[in-house]
Amino acid sequence: MGSELSLLDLVLNASLVVQLVLLILVLASVLSWAAIFDRSRVITRARNAADDFESKFWSGGDLSALYRELGQDEKALTGLAAIFRGGFKEYVRLRKIEPDDTMAVIQGAERSMRVALSREMDRLESNLAFLATVGSTSPYIGLFGTVWGIMHAFHALGNVQQATLALVAPGISEALVATAIGLFAAIPAVIAYNRYSNLIERLNNRYEEFMEEFSTLLQRQGRRGAAVAA
Repeated sequence: MGSELSLLDLVLNASLVVQLVLLILVLASVLSWAAIFDRSRVITRARNAADDFESKFWSGGDLSALYRELGQDEKALTGLAAIFRGGFKEYVRLRKIEPDDTMAVIQGAERSMRVALSREMDRLESNLAFLATVGSTSPYIGLFGTVWGIMHAFHALGNVQQATLALVAPGISEALVATAIGLFAAIPAVIAYNRYSNLIERLNNRYEEFMEEFSTLLQRQGRRGAAVAA
């Protein structure tokens, strides 16, 4: 309990600039933890949704039935479901316009899937830039507070005739708190950023593999349709 009180005393007795630095770092830490929990929830849902959709897609059912099952609300769809719906919708539309040009139809479907993939990656990567910023700048903000606090502590020695360690130790201790808080804010943000970047990259690879497999499936379906028409 005593250590908690001494830490509180250090913060309360620090200079105004150091207190502002500590406030900024604490706020950054709180916001970064909120971003960490938010990205954890979003990425976990994306992985689970990808598992569920792939099990439906590869179950051997009719693609048109799966398309109708997804509904008409495009904004409600994310992940593989959004990519599939965008590609299949464009495929059906172009097949009606250019039924004989299979390559143009497939390319149009692929472009539509790329747009859906880009939107999904933007959604997944939201707040990652903030975590990177907190992780990279917090130690320097804390160091600024420490340097300023030490300068303030040594400046106070100008008003005394005999300088001793006991006179500057409290001021230096107050200043070092800023470095500690800066590391406290930065370390979780850096760990979370690296972890989530890896998970999102794996999801992106998974989405791209699905797009390639789906494009191949559409090409086969287009060739079969052209053969039947011939």
